[in-house]
Amino acid sequence: MDDGTLGGLLRANHLASLEDLPALVAEHAAQAGLTHAMLYVADLQQQFLVPLPGQCDEAGRPLERIPIDTTVAGKAFRGVEPVQARTATTSAEGGEPFTGDGPRRVWVPLLDGTERIGVLGMIVNHADEAVLAQVSRLAALVALLVESKRGYSDVYAQLVRTRPMALSAEVLWNLMPGATFANDRVVVSAALEPAYEVGGDAYDFALNGDVLRLAIFDAMGHDTSAGLTATIAMGCFRKHRREGADVLAAGDAIDEAIADHFIATRFATGILADLNTRTGRLIWANRGHPPPVVLRRGQMVATLDGVFGTPMGLSLGLPADLGRYQLEPGDRLLLYTDGVIEAQDPQGELFGLDRFIDFVIRREADGVPAPETLRRLINTILDHQHGWLQDDATVVLVEWGAEQQHQLTP
Repeated sequence: MDDGTLGGLLRANHLASLEDLPALVAEHAAQAGLTHAMLYVADLQQQFLVPLPGQCDEAGRPLERIPIDTTVAGKAFRGVEPVQARTATTSAEGGEPFTGDGPRRVWVPLLDGTERIGVLGMIVNHADEAVLAQVSRLAALVALLVESKRGYSDVYAQLVRTRPMALSAEVLWNLMPGATFANDRVVVSAALEPAYEVGGDAYDFALNGDVLRLAIFDAMGHDTSAGLTATIAMGCFRKHRREGADVLAAGDAIDEAIADHFIATRFATGILADLNTRTGRLIWANRGHPPPVVLRRGQMVATLDGVFGTPMGLSLGLPADLGRYQLEPGDRLLLYTDGVIEAQDPQGELFGLDRFIDFVIRREADGVPAPETLRRLINTILDHQHGWLQDDATVVLVEWGAEQQHQLTP
């Protein structure tokens, strides 16, 4: 696909809506011999791929949502790499990847930076390196176009939801950053459940120069007030970090803000941390929260429990301590809320810290990228509790100097 074809799509995009994208992509891709375009986006819980409106398969049948875990298109999403399927598979559901000769459908992940947002499928006559490069370039542009359109319409939000959303969840999802970010020094991935009923869990991060600023919050309760508490915590954290406050000052400001609003009847626990992405130096403040853990070369090497402060919102006036830790290249830092390790099955068995750590370590050994590790983790926690969590469960996974970063791009 030459620059003229991509440029034509880019120019046509300026006056297009999200619903117009499938037809525009199909039109401009056909000019390069890439036919039967299919655009899917992942649902909020990343269990299904959902087609953008107005698309049909080769037989003229409307496209339907398909599972991520059991399809060829889902394999491209899970593995963040192109996958080929037989053209006889008119939907995206084909059972096995195709490696023979002749026409085939190529599925390529759609990435917003390093965040997986869906897949693009095209029929090609053959799949040599040049053709795969064409499809990948097109997918990169399509992902940017989808991202540029989804905030200006409710269509995207409606597509990726499988059921109604609670008010607190509506607010929090619109405040939190994307679930994945990476550069050549650090990878950050996050996951949160229950996606539609989340009450008081939230995460936040921002890379400012060399410093990655992180926070995870767990507000008291599971109602709208819990969501408001978490919202105050996030807003206050952002305000003060943007004004140059360190993690201790930001934590104190959150404590005061929640106490002022709720008159010391609500609180939030949390971890506020700064990671220097050049040196691996980590500093953090723990405000009544489960301590982070560090994984290194397939084992847990540290529980960062040396500092502890009071939850934010109680206005107790007790000073918090600052923790310091030196990461090594390839280390994984895990921040989580208690809903992860306290998830219970019907017999009362906890998911537990050991099972949580073991799961992450095993996926690392299998070479699974961080975003896919967390997707599978959340599904496993949901299975453990038979699909319904009693408490919010949030995980933030940070890889510093990660050797596996190349797996995040096709």
